Amino acid sequence: MSLTMLPPAPERAPAAPAPRDRFIDVLRVFGMVLVVVQHWTMPVLSYAQGRLTTGNALAAVPYVTWISQVMPLVFFAGGAANAISFRSAARRGGTAREWTARRVRRLAWPVVPLAVVWLPLPHLLVALGVPAQPVETAARTVGQLLWFLAVYLLAVVATPHLLRLRTGVALPVLAGGAVLMDVVRFSGLEAAGYLNVAFVWLAVHQVGFRYAEGGLEWLTGRRAAGLAVAGFAMVAALVATGPYPASMIGMPGMISNMAPPSACLLALFAGQLGLAMLLRPALNALAARPRAEAVLTALAPRMMTVYLWHMTALVAVAGVATVGLGLATPHAGSAAWWSAVPLWLAALALVLVALTALLGRFEDPVGAAAHRLVPAAVPLVGGALLTLTITGFAPGPAPVIASLALVAGLALVSRPAAAAPRRR
Repeated sequence: MSLTMLPPAPERAPAAPAPRDRFIDVLRVFGMVLVVVQHWTMPVLSYAQGRLTTGNALAAVPYVTWISQVMPLVFFAGGAANAISFRSAARRGGTAREWTARRVRRLAWPVVPLAVVWLPLPHLLVALGVPAQPVETAARTVGQLLWFLAVYLLAVVATPHLLRLRTGVALPVLAGGAVLMDVVRFSGLEAAGYLNVAFVWLAVHQVGFRYAEGGLEWLTGRRAAGLAVAGFAMVAALVATGPYPASMIGMPGMISNMAPPSACLLALFAGQLGLAMLLRPALNALAARPRAEAVLTALAPRMMTVYLWHMTALVAVAGVATVGLGLATPHAGSAAWWSAVPLWLAALALVLVALTALLGRFEDPVGAAAHRLVPAAVPLVGGALLTLTITGFAPGPAPVIASLALVAGLALVSRPAAAAPRRR
């Protein structure tokens, strides 16, 4: 089984894409919602003598992550969306830099209010008497989410260039690079694995290009089911015979399939893609229903806000319950744990809905895009997101400098609304 053998039919000119692909919307919304739910159900928390102890509820059931780890599908959907958006802009006469400037602004602008809140918040909480250790843990955790934006920025910048390449050329190079980096990584050079941040995620993103040009229309019925079985079987074989752990998310004290990403995620993606394409007719039919369409229409434009602020909701609820009231998470998988999960998720969802209603408007950048200084803006934004991923918003100079670099990068690709008409 190989993702590099798509499709079985001869190459053909890309068809004009539909104005809106609801299947991609479903994958993006479903993927982000599942990420949020997974993050909310993972923590096992206890607090004593000023220290917060954390564990992972999924450590006992790692095979659940073969379905719940949907970041490969999220990057696939992102690749399809980027290809559709870029080609639409090109047909209207737009340039690669203009498109990149708009996408960079849309990606990074929602981080600004997150920084505005979280840079002073740890200092305020400590001043109010909250112990420093749980505050620092929370501030670092919130920033760790930004890894996705840093990698997605790389995918956005690469999109105009990778679209010029045939998938049959680019995909084998990217997938082969991922396998090679794993060989080097597991031979003793751990740092080489971090090159798979590019190889793994850009490979998945590249398959999204193929979908956008109609190259996966053959993947239905038995073919889709066959790919799903082959993909998950390959994951099982890699876990059974190789150095890869069973969990597709990082676990303390174990080799990680996510940080850095391993080639095992490509096999996982093959299984998930086959399953998604098998369900595609049913998902499209569901998305066409008025209520489901209304939910997609409401959620799709606000998924970045949901992603960025769902850990803040977790910090707020867990802070009150664990640090404030002294409650500990019941033993994961126990009857007490299962009975607490609905109330836990409901409280978190309530806080997140309020945060999204308040901050969702920041997904629409103010002013207009300016493309001339994109080459200077991208390193500033990317470096800022990467720094915040590593340091979070824990007290210190690095988060402040990174936030200033983020704002500077956004300023380079922005201009006042009155300076030029805003293009969508």
